[in-house]
Amino acid sequence: MATTQDVKNYLAYWFQLGKKVVTNDGVATILPHEIFTSDRYSQEFEECWQKIITNASNYHLEGTHQTIGELLQAEWEMHPCARCDMPVPMRNIGMPPLVCTCHDLIGWPNTEIPAPRGPINNQNQLVAIRDRLKNVRVS
Repeated sequence: MATTQDVKNYLAYWFQLGKKVVTNDGVATILPHEIFTSDRYSQEFEECWQKIITNASNYHLEGTHQTIGELLQAEWEMHPCARCDMPVPMRNIGMPPLVCTCHDLIGWPNTEIPAPRGPINNQNQLVAIRDRLKNVRVS
């Protein structure tokens, strides 16, 4: 089962590639400009998330058919795409979706650019680098 956090992370990854969340009637779209602030999601992203989650059955990610509300149900899980390693929803019950979310991105996957990511805690990263450097033995 995809957790609320899994679906939130899924949207954050695809927002980084310019995918929008669309209302089911196609009238409005949502795409925050700023996804991260330091080691957490930005206020703009959090406000978009709250708007989406309050009416989840009325929104879907551009290029997909499943609503955000459907992704929050028990039969959906997030897994890496076999083609590009981005998170994609897969049904653990019944038939999988017909296409991957990345199917309409021209030139994707692109290993020449940094891949989308989740929030990073710089302090934890620096501690991990320090610890690795401390373990390097000088010959």
